[in-house]
Amino acid sequence: MRTMTQRNPVGGTAPWFLLCATLAVPVPAAAAAAERNAYFGDLHVHTKYSADAYGFGARNGPDEAYAFARGAPLRHPSGQVIRMRSAPLDFLAVTDHAEYLGNVTALGDPDHRLSGSAMTEITDGVMMTAFLTFGAALRTGERDPELYDEGGRRATWERIVAAAERNNAPGAFTTFIGYEYSSAPDGMLHRNVIFAGSRVPELPFGATDSLDPEDLWAWLDGLRAEGIEALAIPHNTNLSNGNFFGTTTFGGEPFDARYAEARLRNEPLVEITQVKGTSETHPLLSPNDEWAGFEVIGGGVPGAYVRDALLTGLEQREARGFNPYRFGFIGSSDTHNVGGAYEEPTYHGKIGKADGRPEWRRITPVEERDQEGDDAASLLDQLRAGATAGWGASGLAGVWAEANTREAIYAALRRKETFGTSGPRIRVQFFAGYRPDADADADGLRAGGVPMGGELAARRDAAPTFLAWAMRDPNSAWLQRMQVVKGWLDDRGARQERVFDVACSDGLSPDPETHRCPDNGAGVDLGTCAFDLDKGAVELLALWADPEFDGNHRAFYYARVLENPTCRWSTWDALNTGLPLQGELPATVQERAWSSPIWMTPAG
Repeated sequence: MRTMTQRNPVGGTAPWFLLCATLAVPVPAAAAAAERNAYFGDLHVHTKYSADAYGFGARNGPDEAYAFARGAPLRHPSGQVIRMRSAPLDFLAVTDHAEYLGNVTALGDPDHRLSGSAMTEITDGVMMTAFLTFGAALRTGERDPELYDEGGRRATWERIVAAAERNNAPGAFTTFIGYEYSSAPDGMLHRNVIFAGSRVPELPFGATDSLDPEDLWAWLDGLRAEGIEALAIPHNTNLSNGNFFGTTTFGGEPFDARYAEARLRNEPLVEITQVKGTSETHPLLSPNDEWAGFEVIGGGVPGAYVRDALLTGLEQREARGFNPYRFGFIGSSDTHNVGGAYEEPTYHGKIGKADGRPEWRRITPVEERDQEGDDAASLLDQLRAGATAGWGASGLAGVWAEANTREAIYAALRRKETFGTSGPRIRVQFFAGYRPDADADADGLRAGGVPMGGELAARRDAAPTFLAWAMRDPNSAWLQRMQVVKGWLDDRGARQERVFDVACSDGLSPDPETHRCPDNGAGVDLGTCAFDLDKGAVELLALWADPEFDGNHRAFYYARVLENPTCRWSTWDALNTGLPLQGELPATVQERAWSSPIWMTPAG
């Protein structure tokens, strides 16, 4: 039976009975812009062709990654069978490391020149020497002449491209050709490179070509001049030691307009969340944000988190006339198991035989571990301890696009009409404009506004209105609150930030003084991981005006929506094994989604 649908306030479609039952503003009667729907995918997946993934036991390739994304079961490196409980993904990019691409895979051939060498030795299931050789290349940019094989890289790249072409099904499932550039001289400066279509270079550009991201951008610009379109997406900025979002170039020179333009042209997005932590902000950087500590890994240093970067961008624009940090948000997984761990109850780690089973993810206190020497067993022990201390079941990329095709989804990535989630399929939209009159509905707002990822000029005669909307994942918990995060420069040019709750569940309202929703009381039974069914919202929507708006201030806004609490993967591990909860890890998690920002340009 066909479900009757009506256009929702943000340009997609939803069942008419949900809209009529839950919207707090009138449903627009006619479309004012092209229909766009939310599509979910992962733009950060590693297979056996990545040196580290192969070293940790991955033996499946791109075809298996695409099949898993479409709902098929997959053999995990630890031997278990994994499968998503949620619906299939809409799009996927396999992004194997450019450095030694496919070279380590060749070590499985008994006739390989390194067969039987230290490079192929396996310690507790992991090819540790090969992994360390790969890591050295990311830090130094130097190639190990024994392991590096240009012909092998070329043949592997051709197989990756062919698999993407073979699995692309316009309208049903979209594949993107991609890879990871993995420079890490002093903290991670990694980027995933995503190509728009079938035209790609003969070989990817990696850290062994140059550690300097500007050289990557120049390479991308050169490809663009040849008609090969691509973009780069930074990830794990939280682990960059503050080197991702500074005010100087890789070589230590101050930014200039040319640098800002090159960065904006080639890096319109940032991966805000993934297995190795969330890069939104840190409690030390945002002490007045009660939710700033979500899945945080890494120190709270400036230059490592996206909210801090957005503020730095405002400062650069005000002082120097350009903003290199006007980027949108996505999430992705960074799985090295070929299939992503997006769901807390079935979390299967990130690095194969090192953390794939619950008993391997038990944290052992440092003083009880053998720390003597630097042999492979000790290094593996340290790696496992670090991996399980804070890694999470995350995340997904969301886009608003007209169709599930490369052309439509890539266009959404380019215009930054994107959002990230910590794993659930939460749909979120964010829009800003000027209402013709106080009674105007969302269509009236749309007439003079922009979607997330856009820039809106302040007006002297009116404050903008923001439309913030979210729909829950039917396979996850209900929504608790919708927030708008604001960052701005005050009259003195000092950076400021504030979080506003704009929509509350359960008939509650934000306090006009604190701008916080009351706690809806939703809880979790840690003995069963059952969460409350009688609290939370299917949908949250608000037409909101900033009560502190000043059209003379340069500012950005983005939406953040939070679910009710649910069990974290570490609690599910305890429940599934009968072992006690690990006190070092949070027992619950509040899954969430983030829209891309909207920037306000000062009046005049």
